[in-house]
Amino acid sequence: MEPPRPEHALVPRPRRLSVRPGRFRLDAATRLRVTPGAEPAAELLRGCLEPALGRRLEHAPDGAFVLAVDPSLTGLGQEGYGLTVGPQGVLLRAARPVGLLRGVQTVRQLLPYDALSADRPRTGSPAGLDLPGVEITDVPRHAWRGAMLDVARHFQPVSYLRRYVDLLALHKLNVLQLHLTDDQGWRMPVAAYPRLTEVGGRRAESPVGPAGSERFDGRPHAGAYTRAELTELVAYAAGRGVTVVPEIGVPGHVRAALAAHPELGNRPERRLDVWTRWGVCPNVLGVGEHVLDFFRTVLDEVMDVFPSPYVHIGGDECPTTEWEHSPAALARAAREHLSGPRDLHGWFLGRVAGHLVRAGRRPVAWAETGTTLPPECAVMSWREPEHAWAAARRGHEVVYADHRTTYLDYARGDGPLEPPAQPGRVTGLRTVHALDLTPPPSEPELAARVLGAQGQLWTEFVTTPEHIEYLSFPRLCALAERVWNPAADWTDFRARLGGHTARLDALGVPHATPPRLPKTTAQAPA
Repeated sequence: MEPPRPEHALVPRPRRLSVRPGRFRLDAATRLRVTPGAEPAAELLRGCLEPALGRRLEHAPDGAFVLAVDPSLTGLGQEGYGLTVGPQGVLLRAARPVGLLRGVQTVRQLLPYDALSADRPRTGSPAGLDLPGVEITDVPRHAWRGAMLDVARHFQPVSYLRRYVDLLALHKLNVLQLHLTDDQGWRMPVAAYPRLTEVGGRRAESPVGPAGSERFDGRPHAGAYTRAELTELVAYAAGRGVTVVPEIGVPGHVRAALAAHPELGNRPERRLDVWTRWGVCPNVLGVGEHVLDFFRTVLDEVMDVFPSPYVHIGGDECPTTEWEHSPAALARAAREHLSGPRDLHGWFLGRVAGHLVRAGRRPVAWAETGTTLPPECAVMSWREPEHAWAAARRGHEVVYADHRTTYLDYARGDGPLEPPAQPGRVTGLRTVHALDLTPPPSEPELAARVLGAQGQLWTEFVTTPEHIEYLSFPRLCALAERVWNPAADWTDFRARLGGHTARLDALGVPHATPPRLPKTTAQAPA
């Protein structure tokens, strides 16, 4: 069956789209007319079209392809855009420069499907490429449209992260959360503490199987980023309208940091290795001032590298057993007038969050049962949908991250060829598309507190880019649809996805066929 024409297969679906007669020919004679403020979008457009056209489009005062920033278009908000394509020209307008970046991605999707292929000859076609006639007005429903990639469990190079950013941008997703630290690896460079990556960035082996498995692959796994690499990634993502939000998790999920700096723990005399198991590690940070000072220094460097207004501080899955048996922790709890050592969890997050707030940033943390997060924290609700609304009632900003609908490390299906995934659940495409950010009927005012939603890809069982993309797509297509324009129903989305998968094919995304994996990974649990 032939896929639908590109204008009938846009993902996410634009808010308003009308098909117009005629087509506009993009060819060697096409020139861009660029108004002040539109230069970043023009640069992105030239880079996207060059492989298909075989040349970079030039500027001209009378160019037929116009990119314009017009602040009077207030109805388009921060990220909306208007796009008109006719036989005589193209007009792409937005109230803000980032809106033009969203419009450029729509232009990409209007191209013939094979025009997105990296294998397309760079000589271009003398006949050029046709853009179909359309009239589009498009505004996103939610401001936070994200994907989280765990590079702590299995490291991925910056070259791949750039590709992942490109795939997010194509779908108008605007946040890449990088999970940079965990029990199994520390990837964030900190000049004051080089042992964090020298020691914490390498583990001796990895489990083969789920949490609690006694089988290991016997292969060291290592990797860390340089400051220059991360700075370049941030700039690359910004040029595509994607904000990179760093995550430095505390006070749990810190075994790699404790391996590098035992003095941060509750038993400094004990030497720990970087954890070689999955699951929840019992070792957590101590609560002395020297620990807080250490992480203030870490976060200062994080903020230097990542200009994002939001910084994620983790906060999930923090066992309190060590605090319950630590004289220093018990003394701290008494000194701070806490009800007991369990309350040190929220206290610690509050101290770290306060440091970020004083620096002009907004802390983000995972919602956790039994812990009240500081009021200045934006909350990612991952355990129960009700946690999102409870946080909104307390005045928190909320990013919806319910594991049932947004955890992409769960299997896509239950077939025998499915690659290893987080056990216990199957999250199919329709489940993700059912994501609903509508507040309870009696509390419509809570909608103003919901920033958006985010897909999570934890990588205990995900070692390769091909595996990442197979688990991400097309499920991230569904999530992108729901946070950009939730009005479209499942039937309409599926019809458009039939064409959109041709784009994924052209981009080399293994969305349909399970990838071949290294032998030890493939033997991990179903």
